[in-house]
Amino acid sequence: MKEAPRPLPPWLKWTCLIFGMLIILGSAYGVYLVVMPLQTALHIFFGPKGHSISDQQWMSVFAKYAGKLAGLVVAVWFGVWLLLRAGDKRKTDAATSGAEPPLMPADAPAVVSPTPVYSAPVKNRRWSYCNVLYLAPDAKRLWQFDAKGKGFVLGREQRVPHAETLPASWVAKSWSSLWQPKLNIAWLPSDSVFLRVVELPAANAEETFSMVELQLEKLSPIPLGQIVWTMHVLGTHQSAAKADGTVESLQMIIVVIASRAIVEDFLGRLERDGFLADRLEVPMLDQLEAVAPKEDGIWFFPLTIGGQNAALVAWWFGGAWRNLSIVTLPPAGDRAGELKNQIGLLAMAGEVEGWLTGQPLWHLVADPVNATEWEQLLRAALNEPVRVVPPPSPAELAGRSAVRAAASTAPVQLQPAEFATRYREQLFDRLWLHALGYLGAAYAAGLVIYFCLVAWEGYQMHGMESQVAAMGGSYTNAIQLKARLAVLQERSQLKYAALDCWQLVAENLPASVTLQRSSFVDGSKLTLSGQVDESDTQKLIDFYDALRKAKNPKQPDQPFFTEGEPLAYRGQKVVAWNFSLQLTHVEEEPN
Repeated sequence: MKEAPRPLPPWLKWTCLIFGMLIILGSAYGVYLVVMPLQTALHIFFGPKGHSISDQQWMSVFAKYAGKLAGLVVAVWFGVWLLLRAGDKRKTDAATSGAEPPLMPADAPAVVSPTPVYSAPVKNRRWSYCNVLYLAPDAKRLWQFDAKGKGFVLGREQRVPHAETLPASWVAKSWSSLWQPKLNIAWLPSDSVFLRVVELPAANAEETFSMVELQLEKLSPIPLGQIVWTMHVLGTHQSAAKADGTVESLQMIIVVIASRAIVEDFLGRLERDGFLADRLEVPMLDQLEAVAPKEDGIWFFPLTIGGQNAALVAWWFGGAWRNLSIVTLPPAGDRAGELKNQIGLLAMAGEVEGWLTGQPLWHLVADPVNATEWEQLLRAALNEPVRVVPPPSPAELAGRSAVRAAASTAPVQLQPAEFATRYREQLFDRLWLHALGYLGAAYAAGLVIYFCLVAWEGYQMHGMESQVAAMGGSYTNAIQLKARLAVLQERSQLKYAALDCWQLVAENLPASVTLQRSSFVDGSKLTLSGQVDESDTQKLIDFYDALRKAKNPKQPDQPFFTEGEPLAYRGQKVVAWNFSLQLTHVEEEPN
């Protein structure tokens, strides 16, 4: 079953909204900057001048801009995801939203509709949600709580057969656990722990821990090297007035002791089920807190130990819990008589210690199934009236355990410290391996795409080479024909250029000026020489100026000649002259 995303806190929603908009705007501008040069490159390669760049140049240009474009598309997608995540309007629990929570599908009978069952202030706000696991005799029961408002609210509940593993989407930790921490709690079986009540002067947490540690050897039925333990402060009360009239404030402390070997075996079983516990808790502490007695009396909490009926007996006198003990019922025989003997021994111990000062009231905290059997046994054994009190539901006890564990400041826990360290190292190792796996997959996908593009370009290049090889002969013939055509065109242009020069000379040459020699060199230089009488020298100069200022017949706005060698003449009576002019334009052959 896929786990639904958790609602984000307001500050994280605003952060996602702002960063999402910035990423989308920046990526959109980046796409524009990448698409324009990429479009130009495509036009150059596939356009009429596509052969002007090589395939290697095209591949380098394409890889450069295509990679940037792919990265920008991913950035746009990430920005959109941030906006959608920030705008997620998921309903809170029914108590805060005023609406019924959605029911689970009908084809999933093991999952109960999420209903809030417990909410209380949570001092430690670093947890986003909490899982509580109870290995019941019939099945594994799992509750998942969301940290909403100032407490934990039940989100989902599921029963899992013992032969099946727990849903990984609920209990496994992933990257989201880094910013939405998940607290995994497992209930230690009742037959694996010992409960002791200690009254100590009110002090801070460090001093209280030191005082309990000093008395631990007296309290523990197991050698200290073989136990794990923790403590829980249930509250404070005022002691009886001393001889000098002073009253001392005392703490009620429940010390929980368990065998280290049993705890390690239990944690190993949880690991096989895929549940890595952050804390081990005892639901009997939450049962005591839920009772909240207002009068002196004895409270029975039925439970099962090793398949045998038993009960936790809690003695409340003088505004404090005085003793916690376990009584067991034999499977057969005089069960009422055996129960009376065990209670009598406990009462005698209370009288000796001085806290049992009057006739107690008897209370039975049990569900209807257990209440019938235990009420009959207690009435037969005690010959006293027994008040039946409905117990808190398992879901409510799980909620109380979640709140108590999240707010706990006890320096020691039932879970050995090396297990917590190993679980934390396994989490980070798994996250790093997953990240490397994703990067490797992305890199492999990029390589596949790159080699596919290279293969496609190679295929196209091979086809182009085949076409070039097939067109080699015709291409050579075309080059030769083109060269011949250029020669013929040049000859034709020179022919018409020479004729135009002769026409200009004929039109502008005065009758008194004698032209003895003319040449047309390289098709671009006109050289003239001759003789003239000394008296007609001015006509020669006018002739020279007329040629220099002559206009192109085809393009009247352009001169026909540029400056060449200037006019030179020498001699007396008969003057010899010569000059040259450079053509500015060679005429094309007329159609």
